[in-house]
Amino acid sequence: VQLVESGGGLVQPGGSLRLSCAASGFTFRSYSMSWYRQAPGKERELVASISSTGSSTAYVDSVKGRFTISRDNAKNVVYLQMNNLKPEDTAVYSCKAVLFRVYWGQGTQVTVSS
Repeated sequence: VQLVESGGGLVQPGGSLRLSCAASGFTFRSYSMSWYRQAPGKERELVASISSTGSSTAYVDSVKGRFTISRDNAKNVVYLQMNNLKPEDTAVYSCKAVLFRVYWGQGTQVTVSS
């Protein structure tokens, strides 16, 4: 089982990034997927979730209207499109798969700074 995140980096405030989480080793289309983030000195926070079919999504209030979670079950990938990034979005972003078991990726760093 693997979840591999990519797409993180350094971006200026107001910029955009798209994170990807590529899954392998399990039946991706059956699992709900989530993105979490953890900033230095803070607890891990649920950012966005998407159902197994992609028909249902949910977001933490602080990212509503700026972030969009989506998935491609044919490619076994979940995405997080992040627009209008703010310095407070700086964190390590990780994806999580949940059904009967829970799988985590290793995370990708997002830094928003001028």
